[in-house]
Amino acid sequence: MRLLLAEDDPRLGSRLKRELKRAGFAVDLVDNGIDAEFQGFEEPYDCVILDLGLPGKPGIAVLQNWRSQEIALPVIILTARDGWHERVEGLKAGADDYVGKPFHTEELLARIDALLRRSQERTGVQLKVAGISLDEERQHAILPSGEIIVLSGMEFRLLRYFMSKSGKILSQSQLNEHIYEGDSEHESNVLEVHISRLRQKIGKDTIKTRRGQGYVFEDPAA
Repeated sequence: MRLLLAEDDPRLGSRLKRELKRAGFAVDLVDNGIDAEFQGFEEPYDCVILDLGLPGKPGIAVLQNWRSQEIALPVIILTARDGWHERVEGLKAGADDYVGKPFHTEELLARIDALLRRSQERTGVQLKVAGISLDEERQHAILPSGEIIVLSGMEFRLLRYFMSKSGKILSQSQLNEHIYEGDSEHESNVLEVHISRLRQKIGKDTIKTRRGQGYVFEDPAA
């Protein structure tokens, strides 16, 4: 899944991007409010981590503009630990959650996971579809037989997105938008290779090809 990280502190921003990528997310990092607002309008992010103290345009103004244009991106705001007024203002502007600085990355990851579960109407700690469970902490898939499948970073991103959109036809452009970072180059044949490898690991009949449309992750019980 693809995140937008808007943070102007270069050390914190680069560290968070690295740790979020390690957790299996594709991450676009911007360091000012103008770029953050533009990216939120133009790109289909699954979640935004938004610092309120951005240069160029304050994070609160960015969030207000998104909401005024009915951009329903899930947003977690970053605030000063004692900035209760910022938290209140951010929540009133349409933020879904907040994390106070300084914070542990594990807390942020837990809040991202909880927010994604709520926004996708998922239940339980693990994402489970068609008998396949996704262990997001270890980035493993658990098959109905109990076999544990080790996934590469790209396979994990793909499977998580497929499972979160089970039953829906996903075009190649949709998949590219949600599993690659904004500055990454991607080609259709490369995506097909990753999907082929994923099928070999979890079962060839789970991800169906719809000619001229894309792919669909099918749950026989749905």
